[in-house]
Amino acid sequence: MDLSFENNKSGNGGYITLKNSAEDVGRLTYTIVPELKKLIVSYVMVFPKFEGQGLGKKLVEKSVDFARKNGWKIKAHCSYAHSVLKRKPDVEDVFMN
Repeated sequence: MDLSFENNKSGNGGYITLKNSAEDVGRLTYTIVPELKKLIVSYVMVFPKFEGQGLGKKLVEKSVDFARKNGWKIKAHCSYAHSVLKRKPDVEDVFMN
């Protein structure tokens, strides 16, 4: 499956969309708290027909890239994102448990 990400940032919030060549696959929503250098992951959703393929994890990993690029820490309000980040050993530089 050919996948691409699109980050739709607007002000202090936005969402990252995961797409295949034909349609949207899922979305991660976030809020930025610039004064605290924090990226809050609010929600991760993958459309039902694409579930079970690890695509939600790819969205969370993209949020890690976004946070690193901007020097932010990640706080996951979304329980799914929190569980993914908690299991990843290579995110201690950005993940606020």
